[in-house]
Amino acid sequence: MKNILKATLVIVFCAVMSVGFSQVNAKLGYIDSNELLEMMPGKDSIQKVLQDYGKTLETQLQTMYAEYQTKVQDYQANSATMSDIIRQTKEKELADLETRIQTFQQQADTDLQEKQVQLLQPLLDKAKNAINAVAKENGYTYIFDVGTGAFLYYETGDNILPKVKAKLGLK
Repeated sequence: MKNILKATLVIVFCAVMSVGFSQVNAKLGYIDSNELLEMMPGKDSIQKVLQDYGKTLETQLQTMYAEYQTKVQDYQANSATMSDIIRQTKEKELADLETRIQTFQQQADTDLQEKQVQLLQPLLDKAKNAINAVAKENGYTYIFDVGTGAFLYYETGDNILPKVKAKLGLK
């Protein structure tokens, strides 16, 4: 008797859920935000600024590394004639310089990432606003970003990239 009651409840639950889901009027769309971002005006100038900034940091890092190499070569060439106190001082100096180089490299990577976020944020905001406007104007319930891999199956949705491009005045 319990099994029949459980089976009946499961069937009723499934029927109610299927009716509920069939009444949902979901309109799905997708967009490749990476593709959109590549098309937007200003992206090339941002890339140029980031490349120039990266080159500046790289030049500074190379200068520090060249100084390190020079000091290592000097130490290796003269270590046999150095007193213990001078050798220890030189070794500490080399270790400190190596630490500064590593710290600079880590900070340079962080700075470059922060600069990228700072420069791209206006473009990202503009794209997001256009996507939201297109979604509202066209009655979309969900828009999936296939450029980030957040949703991999999108065959039944509508690609809204052409509408967002039109909204932004892109060709």
